[in-house]
Amino acid sequence: MWRNEKYHSVPEEDQGLDLGDRKIAGDIGYDDDDSIRQTSKGPQHSKLGPYFQDGQRRIDYVLTYHVEKSTRSRHSSSNSFVKSLRDSLSRSFRRSRPEPRPQEDPEIASQQQKLDYHEDDMRFRRDEFEQKLMDMGLELEKDEGNKIPGVGFLKIHAPWSVLCREAEFMKLKMPTIKKYDVSPGNYLCFWFSLSLSLSLSLSLSLSLSPSPYCTYRKYFGEKVGLYFAWLGVYTQMLIPAAIVGVIVFLYGCATVDDNIPSMEICDERNNITMCPLCDRACSYWKLVTACGTARASHLFDNTATVFFSIFMALWATMFMEHWKRRQMRLNYIWDLTGFEEEENHPRAEYEFHVMQRNLKREGLQQYESFGFVVDSKFHLCFIQICVTFVIVFGVVLYRISIKTALHMSSASAFRSNIRATVKTTAAVINLIIIIIMDEIYGYVARWLTVKEVPKTDKSFEERLIFKTFVLKFANAFTPIVYLAFFRGRLIGRPGNYVYVVGSYRMEECAHAGCLMELCIQLCITMLGKQLIQNNLFEIGIPKLKKLIRRRKSKMDSKQEEEFHKTLTRHEKDHFLNPYVGLNPEYMEMIIQFGMVTLFVASFPLAPLFALLNNIIEIRLDAKKFVTEFRRPIAARAKDIGIWYNLLRGLSKTAVIVNAFVISFTSDFIPRLVYQYVYSPDGTLHGFVNHTLSYFNVTDFQPNTHPIDPMFLGYEVQICRYKDYRDPPWSDTPYELSREFWNILAARLAFVIVFQNVVMLMSDFVDWLIPDIPKDISVQIHKEKNLIVELFMKEEQDKRLLRNRQSNRSPHQPRSRPASHIQTNNH
Repeated sequence: MWRNEKYHSVPEEDQGLDLGDRKIAGDIGYDDDDSIRQTSKGPQHSKLGPYFQDGQRRIDYVLTYHVEKSTRSRHSSSNSFVKSLRDSLSRSFRRSRPEPRPQEDPEIASQQQKLDYHEDDMRFRRDEFEQKLMDMGLELEKDEGNKIPGVGFLKIHAPWSVLCREAEFMKLKMPTIKKYDVSPGNYLCFWFSLSLSLSLSLSLSLSLSPSPYCTYRKYFGEKVGLYFAWLGVYTQMLIPAAIVGVIVFLYGCATVDDNIPSMEICDERNNITMCPLCDRACSYWKLVTACGTARASHLFDNTATVFFSIFMALWATMFMEHWKRRQMRLNYIWDLTGFEEEENHPRAEYEFHVMQRNLKREGLQQYESFGFVVDSKFHLCFIQICVTFVIVFGVVLYRISIKTALHMSSASAFRSNIRATVKTTAAVINLIIIIIMDEIYGYVARWLTVKEVPKTDKSFEERLIFKTFVLKFANAFTPIVYLAFFRGRLIGRPGNYVYVVGSYRMEECAHAGCLMELCIQLCITMLGKQLIQNNLFEIGIPKLKKLIRRRKSKMDSKQEEEFHKTLTRHEKDHFLNPYVGLNPEYMEMIIQFGMVTLFVASFPLAPLFALLNNIIEIRLDAKKFVTEFRRPIAARAKDIGIWYNLLRGLSKTAVIVNAFVISFTSDFIPRLVYQYVYSPDGTLHGFVNHTLSYFNVTDFQPNTHPIDPMFLGYEVQICRYKDYRDPPWSDTPYELSREFWNILAARLAFVIVFQNVVMLMSDFVDWLIPDIPKDISVQIHKEKNLIVELFMKEEQDKRLLRNRQSNRSPHQPRSRPASHIQTNNH
């Protein structure tokens, strides 16, 4: 669509004019058409702004291209033939002379001939493309190599007649005179919309200024406008989630002193001796040393966490429903209710590959599928995911080895902070690897998609999004999934541990569980990705590019400032970064949405950190789109596309993931079973002792017992470890006890009940809230009736006119009616 708006940036890449998979470069050839004018002395009316040299016609679009030799005169294709003929005659004359001359390098001559041929070919293609633009009614003006060496600009103006014609083709509706005032509908939806409006007001007050979605849409197009609208809705919906998450965290802080399990762990009178955490290097240790970890775990592992998980599942559903309603309202306001995507034409790359295959294999259909390419690329994608698992395994080995090394250290400071050191350093290493692999996976996903050769642009974008999402999602969440569901499982028992490599055995969770380590990993990953990858990179990389550009420039800062003052708007925008699309912006928010919903049971503060990040993200994205990027080509869209399906899939998966986190990662179910089944007084007194099994130190395997068995100052005969197993003096020593199977059954039952109840509640909320707001649906219905009335009135007027003409006398000459009926699209 040619948009008659204020011009801001050069949408085209500075490599040249994009025609399919080709970038046109070289000199421009002209013809004598008056609609293209060459400006050899630069713009004479720089104060006129984005206009042609006449100061009347506004610049609607600018295309750029390379000028390989800006100093040589420009000729048409016929002049280039005369030039080549003249050069050949000159060379023949020089060869006829008797004096010797140096022999010309044939390789250089061949390269120069190929370069000239390439320039002529590109010039011919540009001329053909420009002629087609003029055939459509567009007016062109050239500005070549005036102030920016080697760069030419083709300025385009769309007359009003062309805009009206394209508006008819696009079926844009004219506003009707008759309007209707419609009530907002039922009271439930009214209060729901009111509460969301209040939360929106709060979010806008927190972010410096309101986000003008309609302004974004008018300037960048509907596709970009929908992104900012979605980001605004997501940010405003994070406000209630952040408030509830803070309340849950404060509840954990307020009840930590009353938590019976942590009080028992911190009580030195219990004098519980624990088994070594590793072979040989590790010795026996006191349970009281895990007091800090147990108290910190209660901040996130408490009763309120379960209700917060249920709340977040319903929150995700309400967010999706609210976005569907907001999207429908924007579709109505932006005149997209009847919009249908145009037929997707084959990509130039696809047709080129088909042509190559047809040349090799005759008899094949023109548009055949490339299934064999797709299969191989999916295999490569699977290999990339396996690489992520290998990296996680490497971090696991790091944790095991560094823990052993710290236990062997003679410094008391290292030995007293082993758990904190290992957890923090491992989380930071995971963060660094995630950031590096994110960039690598982005390039891999694009390379795989290019190799697949999708048929249409829509198919290309959807495949690229899916591959990027799978690779980056696996990269970000594989360490978290390991901590939540695999660490501390199937480790064996003292005397019969499961070993990973050599003498390194599987990692154990702390006595309070792995939830605290999961929280630390989530916190560092989320904050690191948002601060470093999302915000710092978005600010720092453009600044770094500008700095490098200034370093390469031969002008100092003052000269460069004076030079920029002489440039016109489109010449300044030529130095901006090319527009790369919305996929990176959506991907950041989708990964963040996964962090907020999938493991929110272990980190209730995730919505708060996401809210604070998004308040900054909205302003950064707006500034980046306006000042850092060239203005993108305006594209119409009525929804956010495949991103909505990914969001809905994550919201459904979050219910199952949180159910397993509460059931298997936290101690919520064991505490519940003990309190109502095994506790003598119905409280949690004795819960810690109930979770610990006994081990006789004489049952250690050879070369696995501690090197320093007298580390605690006395000889240990029985040590404890966290598991539900029979004691060594029973008939079945070290076998899984009956309590283990009872708790396992309770955990599985909780997963089934939690999943079905929460999904049923989510479906009920989905059914309760209509997708289309009541006032919008009524307004659309009224407009349809109005259109019918207008057509009926027009048909009646035509019928009356025909009746008058038929009743007229045959001898009476017919005359044209005084007025004719003009129909408009409404």
